[in-house]
Amino acid sequence: MRACFDAAKTWMAIPAPKRGEIVRQIGDALRAKLHHLGRLVSLEMGKILPEGIGEVQEIIDMCDYAVGLSRQLNGSIIPSERPNHMMMEVWNPLGVVGVITAFNFPCAVLGWNACIALVCGNCVVWKGAPTTPLITIAMTKIVASVLERNNLPGSIFTAFCGGAEIGQAISLDTRIPLVSFTGSTKVGLMVQQQVNARFGKCLLELSGNNAIIVMDDADIQLAVRSVLFAAVGTAGQRCTTCRRLLLHESIYRTFLDQLVEVYKQVRIGDPLENVRSIMEASCL
Repeated sequence: MRACFDAAKTWMAIPAPKRGEIVRQIGDALRAKLHHLGRLVSLEMGKILPEGIGEVQEIIDMCDYAVGLSRQLNGSIIPSERPNHMMMEVWNPLGVVGVITAFNFPCAVLGWNACIALVCGNCVVWKGAPTTPLITIAMTKIVASVLERNNLPGSIFTAFCGGAEIGQAISLDTRIPLVSFTGSTKVGLMVQQQVNARFGKCLLELSGNNAIIVMDDADIQLAVRSVLFAAVGTAGQRCTTCRRLLLHESIYRTFLDQLVEVYKQVRIGDPLENVRSIMEASCL
């Protein structure tokens, strides 16, 4: 943490477009390892291989997006009431941004946060989920290698592996002015209270209890397929996963019968094979 904090002085002094170039290189480095990293996501998290690869692609896409933003960090010129004066608005980096991610999207959520934080001139401290340490280590090594290849400290992007004690330390650390947390509502509330108590800033993406409402005039076949994907996709571990169905009584039996039939297509097994896996073994 000390190394990351010290590196922030170097990183924020680099012009934003040049920071964008580094992030572009990070995207290219991840692209070169796309399928390897995708398999690692599936191995650790349990989602099927196409989704594991798709998740890594998501962080690559975020790198591409952030590169464009690096040339658009514009301020404003504001008219002044004083003669021969003007006011300028300039956005300054915060320093270090903390990112705490959940096991269901072990690297995509990182990308949503870290790519933007980096081009804005912030260092990143990342705590991955304790159940997905391999993808945390792999991602960190790839990013650090790009930084070091450009004669920059690898500690600009720092990761910790561990449990709740690491997350609490990030929440309480005054060197981290902004903490982004993805996880349960219960823990998110604790993180918010700890960060707010020291006048820090929070970004929270928390759990849901999602329902799908199906009325009597709905396309039943389309709705059944939608429910299956909403409930089974990502091994049933999305924050937007369907947990409840509210069905009109006139279609209840028909809908249920069709839903049972499509669920028979779902296989529980190795997510690295060409099958659908509902849950990782530890969640059954």
